[in-house]
Amino acid sequence: MPEVTAKPLPEDLFRMDGISRRQIEEHYTLYQGYVAKTNEIRPKLETVDKSKANQTYSDLRELKVELSFAWNGVKLHELYFENLGGKGGNPPSEVMQALEANFGSYDRWLEDLKASGIAARGWVVTSWDMDDGRIYNYVADSHNSYGIWKAIPLVVLDTYEHAYVIDYGVKRPPYIEAFVKNINWEPIAKRLATAQGK
Repeated sequence: MPEVTAKPLPEDLFRMDGISRRQIEEHYTLYQGYVAKTNEIRPKLETVDKSKANQTYSDLRELKVELSFAWNGVKLHELYFENLGGKGGNPPSEVMQALEANFGSYDRWLEDLKASGIAARGWVVTSWDMDDGRIYNYVADSHNSYGIWKAIPLVVLDTYEHAYVIDYGVKRPPYIEAFVKNINWEPIAKRLATAQGK
């Protein structure tokens, strides 16, 4: 099984308004830890004794559950870092049209994103649901809880304290405002185009 490699961060992430270089560097170290744990768990799954699988406790169950936490930690952080480092502001027209069609207006989407960011313990993921072709703001309390299947992430917001504690202590609202100011809409537009089959 191929090893996962941590993706380097673009320089734009070190020049953001309201999110410091130190905050990003520390956050990146955490992401590297998820990469390392994913690489540690995968080979163990190849040799674990499957005859002892059990739903209450077994080595197989523990490895499968923790892989979902580590591997989703990698994926969510990569999406998060990728949609940061921009100039925020209004999204490009195709994204704006999609948000307006699904939320009534960009401002209503943003209001829901911010409120979801306060409600979520771990993540907010604006996603294109492939079953009904609509956009929703979903929350997840951890990397592997409450994810919605067949939903393609568009905007990913990390709401764990580690994403903002250096810059804002335990004050989440100003961090969410800083996140919005630094959204990079380019990858989000590409994700939407892929989701819509364009």
